[in-house]
Amino acid sequence: MAERLRADLVVEYPFTRTTGPVVGAFLTGLRDGRIIGVRISDGRVVVPPLEADPVTGASIDEIVEVASTGIVVSWTWVDPPRPSSPWNRPHGLALVRLDGADTSILHGVLVDSPEDLETGMRVEAVWAADRIGHIHDLVGFAPVGCGVHPTPPPQGSFEEPVRSVQTPIRLDYDFIPSAAAQEYLHAYATKRILGNRSPVDGAVFVPPRGIDPRHGVVADEMVELADTGHVGNFCVTHLPIPGRNDLDTPYVSAWIHLDGADVGFLGLVAGCEVNEVRIGMRVKAVWKPDEELGPTAENVLYWEPTGEPDVSAHEAGNRAWSAGQESDVRKADA
Repeated sequence: MAERLRADLVVEYPFTRTTGPVVGAFLTGLRDGRIIGVRISDGRVVVPPLEADPVTGASIDEIVEVASTGIVVSWTWVDPPRPSSPWNRPHGLALVRLDGADTSILHGVLVDSPEDLETGMRVEAVWAADRIGHIHDLVGFAPVGCGVHPTPPPQGSFEEPVRSVQTPIRLDYDFIPSAAAQEYLHAYATKRILGNRSPVDGAVFVPPRGIDPRHGVVADEMVELADTGHVGNFCVTHLPIPGRNDLDTPYVSAWIHLDGADVGFLGLVAGCEVNEVRIGMRVKAVWKPDEELGPTAENVLYWEPTGEPDVSAHEAGNRAWSAGQESDVRKADA
């Protein structure tokens, strides 16, 4: 029996968003050592600020500055700290209602033990020495009078507002491929490419899914396919992807349609100039050396031109989906 596959996978990328006037004011305030909220239609002051009024749904434009002191409304103790936490030691996590605010902000409380935390205790903001307009500019809160003094905010204000912020996004998960994907990956380790044949109309899906997603039926017949095909469509990328230092720009990502398959999958096209890639161009797989093969989709390094005549434009692409749509149209007409 083949080894059951699993992998620890990470999806990670830096997310950059423009802030808009409300979030921008909040982050600009943090950079300048001030805490900003908004006043909504019922008179309450909300911190952190909302961009839309929760009562009326209207945009909010009344900015309100609140104090950097407040009270702990509720709290919990975090031990051990979570991975990638801004606090590298056990800490409190509390809802803090700042003086002048009607809602609470969730943030860390910098104390040594849960015995040092209690509901209703007075706390004050602790600021980072170097601030850039990010939530991490506010290091956390500390009990008033405990000897942890906030960094004095700089003089000045919103002459240079924060207009964008970058936040790292990371998802760690344990991936166990489906039965069909397990068989596909084991075959891929021997330079064989498998697909599923639909019991409805014979369409071949690669990689195999174990079902025909158009009809919702089980598709358990495996089909071995050639490692040649054509480009169904493609994209030229001129900007580098963070963390992918192996890709020199510009590079081509393409939807590869294998001979005998009715849908395509994503792959890199290389071995030719970027401006030579075209829809219908015939390509073949360039595999890793045999000693480096394994049960992974990375076995194919890229797809390169074969030099054969192109597939005509009207025959290139996802034939299974277009065929399914035509079938649905015929049924509707009947």
